[in-house]
Amino acid sequence: QVQLVESGGGLVQAGGSLRLSCAASGRTLRKYFMGWFRQAPGKEREFVAAISQSGVNTHYADSVKGRSSISRDNDKNTVYLQMNSLKPEDTAVYYCAAKTGVMTATTPSQYDTWGQGTQVTVSS
Repeated sequence: QVQLVESGGGLVQAGGSLRLSCAASGRTLRKYFMGWFRQAPGKEREFVAAISQSGVNTHYADSVKGRSSISRDNDKNTVYLQMNSLKPEDTAVYYCAAKTGVMTATTPSQYDTWGQGTQVTVSS
């Protein structure tokens, strides 16, 4: 069982940037397809970005496409989400998640393991 811990969230002004990190332990991150999701109060958990085991395939939600970048460093057992041009509507708890298999996954139910989340708050 892999354990995931997110970090890097915080309070930023609109237009600012954050880099979220997801550190894995217990298993080699290289085995897992990874995703980032977010959930605002009263809303469903929504897909943000995903990355294949090797890092060569990535997928982004339309809401963040062009201003976010998912990456991974398997040697450090860490996945990153760089977010630029942040908007107030980006405010949410951000979660990283891991799954086995090679198929691209964009729904929460497809993922096996979740981190505890990190809060991102964007002020207007």
